[in-house]
Amino acid sequence: MKKDRIISAFAQLGKIMNCLGQNHAISDFELGITPLEFENLNNLISRQVHHNGWFSEDMVRKAFCSLAAMLEKEKLEAWAKNYKFNEKPLTVAVIMAGNIPLVGFHDFLCVLLSGNRILCKLSSEDKLLLPALAKILIHLDSDFEGYISFSEGNISNFDAVIATGSTNSLDHFVQYFSKCPHLFRGSRTSLAVITGNESDEELVELGKDLFHYYGRGCRNVSHLLLPGNYSLNRIFEAIVSYGEVVNNKKYGNNYDYYKSIHLMNLEKFLDNNFVLVKESQELFSPLAMIYYSFYSNENEVKDFIIKHEGNIQCIVGSNFIPFGKAQAPALTDYADTIDTMAWLENLRV
Repeated sequence: MKKDRIISAFAQLGKIMNCLGQNHAISDFELGITPLEFENLNNLISRQVHHNGWFSEDMVRKAFCSLAAMLEKEKLEAWAKNYKFNEKPLTVAVIMAGNIPLVGFHDFLCVLLSGNRILCKLSSEDKLLLPALAKILIHLDSDFEGYISFSEGNISNFDAVIATGSTNSLDHFVQYFSKCPHLFRGSRTSLAVITGNESDEELVELGKDLFHYYGRGCRNVSHLLLPGNYSLNRIFEAIVSYGEVVNNKKYGNNYDYYKSIHLMNLEKFLDNNFVLVKESQELFSPLAMIYYSFYSNENEVKDFIIKHEGNIQCIVGSNFIPFGKAQAPALTDYADTIDTMAWLENLRV
């Protein structure tokens, strides 16, 4: 396949995904698919919560909108021109996580846009959305059929592997795939640096970084770095509109569980009826809980970041990623800060 055809197909897919994400009617757009195909995708989004209780319709549509923003043709062209296109395709196996909807889509895009074939090994938690989108890509350009495949069992006949999973999964990745070119990723989380000068609107936006996808993504904030004597009431007031997350059964179960544990252990925490907030130096917090710690000067902020840099996916704050944008990454916001396209460009087998 040629790079320009791949870009055109993904750009068209982006229009379809944006339409689905915003829950628009197909009659308002020229999408290149039939009304029946569009309705089937719409129904698939609505049914995801029955396959995975974390994948509420609202969260799946948010994921579609976020990814669609990446797929504008001008953005894809500007990004792709920085990398060589492989005229002799390799087969890259991609083992995907399933913590948030379509979390492996960026790898899917990178492998195909670098000129390679992709062999997808999906998480059981997210095994329906990507095949449906791949089917649409093939409908838009039939040559994709020879470049996209999925495996439900053990994977074989590949030249390189990208594998993403929990930290515990890394041992398995090393055991099975270390002898071939590989890119392994484990668990990470994200951090917010609060200065005390944030506007009320910025703190409301912070709620997106905390609660989109119920806080399950590696780009979700799990720890707040606060200036000394900062009043958490400002944040509590700003995030009150996100309280509906507790209505999700799985999130609500986590909230009730950790609240009970902390009450039984007589541990100090704050509670606003949908999230628990606790002072801790730990970076990773449990679901339905946010950790915070105080700093006295910028050096202490830098020290905290350096201490945890191997586990931080991104940082939001006035001198970092804008509040509310953690879960809206750009094409160049690579997982674990490793340029996936450059890695694919330099593959040698």
